[in-house]
Amino acid sequence: MTVAFGVHGRRRAGIGENFWQYRRAVPGDVLTQVDWRRSARSDIQYIRQREWEAAQTVSIWCDDAQAMDYKGPRSEFTKAERARLLSLALAVLLVKAGERVSLLGTDAVQPRSGELQLNRIAMALAGDRVRPDYGAPPPAQYRTGGRAVFLSDFMGDKEQVFPALVEAAQHNVSGVFVQIVDDTEEDFPFDGRTIFRSVGGSVEFETQRARALRDAYRKRLAERRAQLRDVARNTGWQFSVHRTSQSPRAALLWLYMAIGGLR
Repeated sequence: MTVAFGVHGRRRAGIGENFWQYRRAVPGDVLTQVDWRRSARSDIQYIRQREWEAAQTVSIWCDDAQAMDYKGPRSEFTKAERARLLSLALAVLLVKAGERVSLLGTDAVQPRSGELQLNRIAMALAGDRVRPDYGAPPPAQYRTGGRAVFLSDFMGDKEQVFPALVEAAQHNVSGVFVQIVDDTEEDFPFDGRTIFRSVGGSVEFETQRARALRDAYRKRLAERRAQLRDVARNTGWQFSVHRTSQSPRAALLWLYMAIGGLR
């Protein structure tokens, strides 16, 4: 079982290596196109056509909002660091396989292949720019029939996040949502007096009994995750959750297989 990338059949005749179909020769066809072995079995000359193959286009959105800078007290990496690592590693694998890759919302938004594009993506991921408190996929011109990968915590305003997710899928693009979270965002280990403040400072809440909020918080998180799964199911996309404490290697392998398909 292997993951196949690089060239993809377009289900029609064209330039490629794989056999597609035979058709009858018509005036104007050159003799070198005739399949003489097939033609010898009848009185008709046949042309052997090959299937058109082309590289795949993969658009990556790596959420760079300030909320992605969160790191719990026992965590080694921020959500943003993990998202950038997965984005660049996936781009490297795709480019090595001959695919065209773009990084949405950056100077590397134009799909390209090759080492120069990897350099553009790496510089964009490392660059500084004005960042919102919470992120949503930016407007983009997706390539019909392409793939997309969204890496985010998806914690922003649902009125901004979900329309953008649905809009991407409406461009005849298939893809995956990967929700990246810190362990404390999953487990909610807080107790006693606690001040909750967003990384960007736009939200602040103080409580004397943080433990009493645990069930309500987990319910809200489960609801948001169920909404993401619903969008994925309704659009034909895939959804996965990744903790920053988990191996990035496993997440990268899942991503590569999810957008490439198994053969």
